Amino acid sequence: MNATRNARNTRLTTYAVVGAPVLMALYGGIRLVPGSREPGLGWTAGHTAMFAGLLLFAPVLLGLHGLLARRGTTAGRLVAGAALGTAFAGLAASLVQIGIDLYVGLAAADKAEQSRLFDRVQGAPGVLPAVYQVGPLLFYVGLLALLVAASVGPARTLRWWSPVLMLVGTAASGVDLALIPLAAACYLAALAPLARLGGAARPALA
Repeated sequence: MNATRNARNTRLTTYAVVGAPVLMALYGGIRLVPGSREPGLGWTAGHTAMFAGLLLFAPVLLGLHGLLARRGTTAGRLVAGAALGTAFAGLAASLVQIGIDLYVGLAAADKAEQSRLFDRVQGAPGVLPAVYQVGPLLFYVGLLALLVAASVGPARTLRWWSPVLMLVGTAASGVDLALIPLAAACYLAALAPLARLGGAARPALA
């Protein structure tokens, strides 16, 4: 039973490592299509892809946490748990943000009404910092912490370039949302070793 569950979790992690960045890149590509930033098919398709991609980051985070937890040290488990909690808090905020965007896109008849709805939602106390400004950043902070922790020390399971690529991708999308496809490519390259590990915490080669 445990072997079957572990195999299923490993397959899910492998699919998520590929699927999450691919869906993120799809969202970024759709954003570049004229008319996709106002209510319509492009807006809905792009944000649906991003929502699904964010959901797939959940098994990725759990897979990284599993690698760290199997190191067996109390300090390692505490670090992994704190990083995982931070990442999931940010992931939840990001999902709420995309959910709001989807709702506004579906409810608004045109660009002007879309802007009014966004102003109304984002004007509610706490929504802007929690869902749009600070909250989503926790996802990237937690993910980066997990990647760094899995890339250092004698029992490291990822190479040093995994957190570096993740940081580069995050910075690129922060500079210009048009670079989201580039960020997604960086995430895919950074997380690819996690799929090859197959759920086993094997030390990375020097």
